[in-house]
Amino acid sequence: MSEWWKKAVIYQIYPRSYLDTSGNGIGDLKGITQKIDYISSLGVDAIWLSPFFVSPMKDMGYDVRNYTEIDPLFGTMQDFDNLVSVAHKKNLKIIIDQVLSHSSDQHEAFINSKSSKNSDKSDWYVWADPKTDGSPPNNWLSVFGGSAWEWEPVRGQYYFHNFLPSQPDFNFHNQDVQNYLLEVVKFWLEKGVDGFRLDTANFYFHDKKFRDNPKSPIKFKRPPINPYYMQNQLFAINQPENLKFLNKFRKLLNSYPEKMSVGEIGDSHRAIEIMQNYTKSTRLHMAYSFKLLGDDFSSEFLKNTVEEFFDGGEDVWPCWSFSNHDVTRHTTRWDINETDQFAKLTCALLLSLKGTPCLFQGEELGQVETELKYEELTDPPGIRFWPENKGRDGCRTPMTWNNKQAHAGFSNNKPWLPVKEKQLSRSVNLQNEDPYSVLNFYKEFLSYRKSNVALSEGDQSFLSNDSDLLIFVRGHKKSKTLCVFNLNMETYKINISFDFTMDQLMYSGVDITKNQIELSHNSFIIISDVTAEIKNFYEIV
Repeated sequence: MSEWWKKAVIYQIYPRSYLDTSGNGIGDLKGITQKIDYISSLGVDAIWLSPFFVSPMKDMGYDVRNYTEIDPLFGTMQDFDNLVSVAHKKNLKIIIDQVLSHSSDQHEAFINSKSSKNSDKSDWYVWADPKTDGSPPNNWLSVFGGSAWEWEPVRGQYYFHNFLPSQPDFNFHNQDVQNYLLEVVKFWLEKGVDGFRLDTANFYFHDKKFRDNPKSPIKFKRPPINPYYMQNQLFAINQPENLKFLNKFRKLLNSYPEKMSVGEIGDSHRAIEIMQNYTKSTRLHMAYSFKLLGDDFSSEFLKNTVEEFFDGGEDVWPCWSFSNHDVTRHTTRWDINETDQFAKLTCALLLSLKGTPCLFQGEELGQVETELKYEELTDPPGIRFWPENKGRDGCRTPMTWNNKQAHAGFSNNKPWLPVKEKQLSRSVNLQNEDPYSVLNFYKEFLSYRKSNVALSEGDQSFLSNDSDLLIFVRGHKKSKTLCVFNLNMETYKINISFDFTMDQLMYSGVDITKNQIELSHNSFIIISDVTAEIKNFYEIV
């Protein structure tokens, strides 16, 4: 079986924000199909679709009521089948979200479970008696704030929810639950999807003894905005039984040709270790965490993160991303000036790292975070923790197709989140016309990555230096590529000790004089087809 995902570039689409064809202000499956030519023109290999299943949408589809039906907001099953067919004709793979750890409280199984301790699905969710004083059974906290326990008066028990109270956690210790969810996965495999992104893949099981989580080993100068991060999640999540379930999941995927999986790992303390454990050969094909989705963008941090992961062995594989639907866009998070140059730098860096890159819609436009007012928010954690944490709506605003059309060509009606001027100025139509735009740079670099076997398949070696430049070599057999990124404010000059031609180069923001390269802030240069010995590559002057 080919490992196509290792060379692939994934493009994440948030369906409700891509293109609205129905006029309800919410993007839909037909809208994605309509833009397949655009997606294909980028040069990506696979599309990851965020949830489109029947849902009350209290967490924008990550609260599933029915796992095998399409929510009418997004269209019909025929629309989905057509999308898969059209994408496959364009040689694009389809990866769909699977939210297995929890359901909506409107799911028929939860309605049954909460009705009685003696119902046929009474043990499908996590129930516990109160302490003698009426308080919850332990100290577990919700990612979205407050206790992770919600009182249900009919049963006279608490139920567990890692997120909203309207998102009760399945009890994976129940084999019937596992079988049900694997049947859901099988349903979509039969529909022809090429892979799955597993939401909160380390959240499936809980500690049977309901032991209290200990405090976090991190010493906080001040309490974090969300007290959830003051705990070390030893017992609410990250249980060893997760691995046994993932083995079953992988066995199912292996019974279908060429299918893949990527798991989301949410953990503040052991993210890389968990990624390694979860991507062993019998488990997930790859995983991502929030290590590169946070605030640190130093060369040392990037180097250490990548090196630490691959120290886990030859049978582990990462999926790297800088932006997605859960975090502030990296162009805003890491660059106070939100420049196009920075967008190009991060594009080149992400697509040069060993691992599978995942892009988030709008990233290819250099799109920045949308500044929203409180009354414009829809995201539960944003509403709860405002203004210290403004939530995730700012990265989820609609795709900007045409600055001359109402709502940027996203919809002919008021969209579910507003399109604002900053976003409008980075529209597709404007960038298509500009040969030096971020969009055209992404297309160019994606094409370059495909043609450069060292970048798409090679090993990676970081080179130590005293300058804080990020320097590494990607190598495949005799093909070597030198990558140099300046993430600092200082300007550096490097003497390259071997001859090269302009055909070997990909660069932005650098000045080249014969064999000397001057790298200003947020600049980079990549030299392919290098035959010199590594130790003789360069000299910083």
